[in-house]
Formats: sequence, structure tokens, C-alpha cells
Amino acid sequence: MFYTSKRFIASLILVAASVTVQAATVEVAGIKYEESIKVANTELKLNGAGIRHKVFFKVYAAALYIKEKKTAMADILALPGPKRVVLNMLRDVSSEDFGRGFMDGVRNNTDKLERNKFIGQFQRFGDMFATVSELKKGDVLFVDWIPGSGTTLTLNGKLLMEPDPDVGFYNALLRIWLGEKPADSSLRKAMLAESNDSH
Repeated sequence: MFYTSKRFIASLILVAASVTVQAATVEVAGIKYEESIKVANTELKLNGAGIRHKVFFKVYAAALYIKEKKTAMADILALPGPKRVVLNMLRDVSSEDFGRGFMDGVRNNTDKLERNKFIGQFQRFGDMFATVSELKKGDVLFVDWIPGSGTTLTLNGKLLMEPDPDVGFYNALLRIWLGEKPADSSLRKAMLAESNDSH
């Protein structure tokens, strides 16, 4: 009886541990996002995650990690410390189409003066996408802001672009998803933790 009780208690502990692990992730379109990650030796929290749709297709799942959870774009842009947007591709997309989508998102959410300010960065951005023929289902892209270093893009662990030190450029990229005219309004709500509809 004593040993049975010990096994029962051990089983309860294992179940509790399993529940704890499950609670530490958020699942979007089969992609599991940790509630917290470390970027540049800083713990970042999952602010929100959702799906980028185009017509009837799921293009990618996206998650935003920042130091403190925020629900307003202005607060996120002003927040110090590292930031990360994770994109998990849910279908194959040509780099030309993907790059065009990025640039359309920037164009829709920045004024002409700001775009002119970062024309050199956007040119390098275009050159970067030209080196990748296609983004495939299962690919993972990190769009990071690292204080003291800059904006970096990493595809499947490979650095695509040398760090750009201007935080304004990173904020212009963030507006692709969080701006007033986002690539996907339901994704914007999910990344800002305004709604769970995209989960």
C-alpha cells in the first residue's frame, strides 16, 4: 500500500510537470511558441502570436517577443531592450513575393520622409532577399533588434544581413505587422494581445 501510494504521488507529480510544460507554450497553426525566450542575454516575454493570411491561405505564423507585455504599438516601439519577431513559414513563398510583401508593409506604414531616410537600408534589404530563392514551409526567420548591435535578420540560423544600428529602421519593420495599415489586421491584434481569434 505504501509503495502504491508512492507511485501514485509520483504519477501526480509527472502529470503536474506535464501540465506546467504545456502551459509554458502557445500553439499557433501547429507551431509552439515559448512563453519566454532569451535574446542577447535578456529574457523576453511572448507578447502575442497569430497567423498571416493571404486570401484563403496561411502564409506564416508570427510571434512578437519583448521585455514587458504591451498592447499599444507606440509602447512597444518605445520599449528599450532587445525585441524579436519570429516568422514560421506555413507554405512555400518566393523570395520576390516575400520581399515585396515586406516592402509594401513598410510603404503602407511610413511616410515618404521616413522611407527616404532609410533608402540605403531598404536597398540592402532588397539585395538580401535576392540571395534567397525561396522561403520554404518550415523555414524560420528571426527579425531582431539587439541594442548596441542593431537590426538583424536570421533565416534558419544563418545571418542574412549585417546589423543596422538605427532603431528607427527596426521600428519601420515592426510597423509591417503593428502599424495602422498592417499586413494582416487579425495578426496585428494577436501580436498586440488584443484578441485570440488567430490562435
